[in-house]
Amino acid sequence: MWGLLPSQWLAILLASTMILLWITEWIPIYLTALLPLLLGVPFGLIEPQALAKCYGDSNIYLFFGGFVMALALEKWGVHEQIARRIITIVGDKKSNILLGFILSTGLVSMWISNTATALMMLPMAMAVVEAMPPAHRNSRFSVLLMLSIAYAANIGGLATLIGSPPNTQMASILSENFHIEVSFLDWLKIGLPLAIVMLLGMYLVFYFFLGTERKDVHDLHFHITPWTTTQKRVLFIFSVVAGLWIFRSLIGQYLGIYYRDENAAILGALGMFLLPKESQSKAKILNWSDTEKLPWGILFLFGGGLALAAILEQNQILTLLSKAFISLGQIDFMVAIIVVTTIAIFTTEVISNLAMVTLLVPVLGAFAAQAGLPILPLAMALTLGASMAFMMPVATPPNAIVFGSGFIQIRHMLRFGLILNLLGLVLICLFVISFL
Repeated sequence: MWGLLPSQWLAILLASTMILLWITEWIPIYLTALLPLLLGVPFGLIEPQALAKCYGDSNIYLFFGGFVMALALEKWGVHEQIARRIITIVGDKKSNILLGFILSTGLVSMWISNTATALMMLPMAMAVVEAMPPAHRNSRFSVLLMLSIAYAANIGGLATLIGSPPNTQMASILSENFHIEVSFLDWLKIGLPLAIVMLLGMYLVFYFFLGTERKDVHDLHFHITPWTTTQKRVLFIFSVVAGLWIFRSLIGQYLGIYYRDENAAILGALGMFLLPKESQSKAKILNWSDTEKLPWGILFLFGGGLALAAILEQNQILTLLSKAFISLGQIDFMVAIIVVTTIAIFTTEVISNLAMVTLLVPVLGAFAAQAGLPILPLAMALTLGASMAFMMPVATPPNAIVFGSGFIQIRHMLRFGLILNLLGLVLICLFVISFL
């Protein structure tokens, strides 16, 4: 039928099944990611060596190292120390408090998962609201403060390659399918300035809608405790790894030491398990039992996404899809950026951003290669847009967490989310076109 081989129909059936299960979540999405491991080789869709390479991809270890370091940050309260100090610095006006929560949430979310960031910051925001007089707890400030936690947690993940799972997934797919390497520093060059501008843009939007409340004073007294020895050691290891990520090319060029981002991440993870928490203590910063809290399922999700992309590539499904796109006619590069970003931003309101990136980056890359368009800018636009989900509670875990607090209603999220979606669309297009 339609000139397709039996293996191609099986590949399409597998992809369709995984898409359906990812959207509906009839079974855990992490189990869905294991279907290529279960069915790929028996049905002749992929070679065992290629399948093993997908589930053992180097970027999986990059994320594993990032997860371990984030676990240490959370276990010893380093993230709270940073957040409290930022909030203390900004002052006691409501508009300043809002700015403090936006900046601290965004900064923390650069390095640990947006879900963990939202869970950590929400109790602090609720404490601020509950400290207000009862008549003022349903004020616009309360609504905007809660929304700022969800939105800043999403935006902060744009800044670094490990800030959000779709970022690393895109890098893995480009490396495997198109031999395009995206390093930590490569991503930082566009992700960090975009995240900063987006956070400040969100603050200006919220500042405008805060109205007359923006000058109100709300006295806060967060208790600041000194840095402990363990916290200093965790921060030291984390800073060393961040430095290795940022200055990787310079270290290779001038010191002759060549390594990859995942090597630095694993070094940091090992440091957390090997370094004592205090000078006179035999106890380490992390014990292996602490890893029970790691989101292991995300690592399976990466492997399954890469395996699906490899199956579609090996059976030439991506080539067929890209030819279908090309048959629609030649498309201008800037128009393509706008279309891809728009699709990404509004599709991710109802579909997992990681699933969307997993499915669309290979197709987009194949299309760009055949249409003579640069692949990286299009893939970046898609991936950045996948994190700009502000309208629906189900779009991202931070949205759901904050919506569940009871302080906001769906109309609030729809109203302010649409504004930020449009702001994100404009900024992504400008940054991708300008920087790439």
